[in-house]
Amino acid sequence: MKKVLMALLFGSVLTLAACGGGDDGGTDDTGSDDTGTETEVPADEGTVDTAAGEEVYQANCAACHGADLSGGAGPELTAVGSTYSAEEIADIVTNGKGNMPAQNVAGEDLDALSSWLAEQQ
Repeated sequence: MKKVLMALLFGSVLTLAACGGGDDGGTDDTGSDDTGTETEVPADEGTVDTAAGEEVYQANCAACHGADLSGGAGPELTAVGSTYSAEEIADIVTNGKGNMPAQNVAGEDLDALSSWLAEQQ
């Protein structure tokens, strides 16, 4: 009975985490968000928008991997970039791996997230 209850609780947490958050603002063409705060805008294709990557992480990954990448229900990610490339991280997020289910993150959000995580070494 305890295993069923834990499985149900863990499944609920994963479902809620996968749903992520809504759009709580955004940036316009000038690089400032709705609050007037300047945000980092990539200068070229090789630049990582760390603010966007961290925002996607907080909305979709922090529930299992910890707000500070320290782990929890999921493994620690503080040095994930020393193990996986951005492309490998994107594949894991998209398709899942081991006990981690596939996440509903795609497009620019997936690119920002995987690039940001790949920098964590």
